[in-house]
Amino acid sequence: MRTPTALQKALEPLLDAKHRSEEQALSALMAGYPIAASEQPSVSNTTAEIVFASRAMKAERGTLDAFMQEFGLSNQEGVALMCLAEALLRIPDAATQDLLIAEKMRAGDWKRHAGKSENLLVNASVWGLMLTGGLVKLDKELVKNPIEWIGKTISRLGEPVIRTAVIQAMKIMGRQFVFGRTMDEALRQRARLGTEDQLFSFDMLGEGARTEAAARRYQQLYLESITAVGEKTAEQGKTHLERSSVSIKLSALHPRYEAVKRARVMDELLARVKELCLKAKSYDIGLTIDAEEADRLDISLELLEALARDPGLKGWQGLGLAVQAYMKRAPYVIDWLTALGRETGRRFPVRLVKGAYWDTEIKHAQELGLDDYPVWTRKASTDLCYICTAKKMIGAPDAIYPQFATHNAHSIAAIAHMAGDVEFEYQRLHGMGALLYKAARAVLGQTLRIRTYAPIGAHEDLLPYLVRRLLENGANSSFVNRFMDARIPVSEIVQDPHSTVMNYKNQRHAHIPLPTDLYGDRKNSRGIDLTSPSMIAGAPVKSKPADVTAPQNPRLVVGITRAASEKDMLHALEIAQAAQPAWNALGGNARADIFDKMAGLIEDHRATFIDLTCREAGKTIADGLSEMREAADYCRYYALQAREKFGQPQILKGPTGESNQLSLHGSLLLQIIEVF
Repeated sequence: MRTPTALQKALEPLLDAKHRSEEQALSALMAGYPIAASEQPSVSNTTAEIVFASRAMKAERGTLDAFMQEFGLSNQEGVALMCLAEALLRIPDAATQDLLIAEKMRAGDWKRHAGKSENLLVNASVWGLMLTGGLVKLDKELVKNPIEWIGKTISRLGEPVIRTAVIQAMKIMGRQFVFGRTMDEALRQRARLGTEDQLFSFDMLGEGARTEAAARRYQQLYLESITAVGEKTAEQGKTHLERSSVSIKLSALHPRYEAVKRARVMDELLARVKELCLKAKSYDIGLTIDAEEADRLDISLELLEALARDPGLKGWQGLGLAVQAYMKRAPYVIDWLTALGRETGRRFPVRLVKGAYWDTEIKHAQELGLDDYPVWTRKASTDLCYICTAKKMIGAPDAIYPQFATHNAHSIAAIAHMAGDVEFEYQRLHGMGALLYKAARAVLGQTLRIRTYAPIGAHEDLLPYLVRRLLENGANSSFVNRFMDARIPVSEIVQDPHSTVMNYKNQRHAHIPLPTDLYGDRKNSRGIDLTSPSMIAGAPVKSKPADVTAPQNPRLVVGITRAASEKDMLHALEIAQAAQPAWNALGGNARADIFDKMAGLIEDHRATFIDLTCREAGKTIADGLSEMREAADYCRYYALQAREKFGQPQILKGPTGESNQLSLHGSLLLQIIEVF
């Protein structure tokens, strides 16, 4: 037997960690925390110095930092803005947009925010969101009762005018966080900056191509962007690490970028990404594959490995990857990348981020009824994972060039403490963090390499990005939302995440139940992660010869059938009618027990049932899984209803006088299930 390679050894824990118990995963992180207890006060002190220095330069802070300070997710108006921004992306008709805008604008106490921020654009946004900006003149009624005034304004001007004003206000805000509408415009703006501020990672906005035409459009945009960056940022004597780079999203390059379409992805998407890599190689600039949803990680790593081993890309060290620390798998991804880098002679630029799809990951896992979430449920756990993962990156300088994307002063201080002489860089988002890193440079007393992640694109691609940034940084637990707030003591926001997690009574968030406990009063049906290679590996089940063929393939025989005669149907009806009184007499609790057992048996034999739905009804595996889960859900729902409405059982006596808890009907149901 061959000895497994380091890469093969790194793969098993990587696959296993996705839905590992949060308590178990967090215990492993805590045990390996790289900053000793004796060193934590020093890191916290450095963090405090950075925060104090930032607050001393408050007047210089950027627009988004100021906006988050005024409108976080901790007040009613902030929540209204986030909901409004996201919802407008998804509502196609103007009438519904009008109703939503009217509802959200009437819901907030906008008056208390007016004029409070030092940032002029934020103040202008407040007035704009009070639906004034240029459309109507201010009057005394506005000051006295802004909510009533808003209602009258909407009635007087009409919803279409208000809708146009609000959307325009959002566009104006959004432009503050996009570096340019085109790459040429962005590069011209870069050229006007100081030398130390000219290092960028350019990202063409847009993701999730739904059609082949859209994917090809993004492919061309990426090619043009790489060419522009390569030609206009070429500087004598600088390596790819010292030059601006480009980031891409794989979901923008293929309409079916998903694990269940592996064959298409490896055949079609791989070729497209290689074309982009060859273009980046020709200019010796970096190309980073951005992180997306957890379900796409495995297939993205498979693509990365294929690119790393491609002879046509040999000698180019700019192939990079973004890794999200809010994923339980983050440290194991670094182990895998380290093994791959050493095996292929590569040094991967790795951008470590906290993550921007947290709410999606939580809801998706709940919907699927998975064993646990792929992400941490507490912010401090993500911060802890970030530092542990950063240490692994720093510890493998031969295989990884660390790129730390963070707006958290403690993360900045911790990385500086751990890095020593290892070469690395920090990254920040355009429109955010400039003041924080100015303070960090002053406090750390060293030359920091800082790369700015700069989105490029038009308005139609802007709003999804803007909403993600607002949701990511607007929570009241976010460092961005708190570190400039003078009302919050510095001691509260510089605490080491290890200490924070240690002080938690429960390591997982108390208000985020496990996916299986989603409904509280009844169990959620258990699902299967169809995107996991460990779940979908193995030989397919072969069907037996018979007279029934699969709808999707008439040549595939899947079973036998016999048409029922009128006599057969009448006989079946007689059996059902005979069983009904006994079933009724059981009472709610006994019937509920039967339904609960049925739900468990459906789940125990779900693979067989899914196979049947695929072969006999022509369903996809995902649809078949949904059918099984829905059946189990209905059983548990009916069980709950039976207990609540008909809770007192009626015990039937069998032939020997013993109590019989199952009627003929119930017994038959369970026997049918147990056959499988």
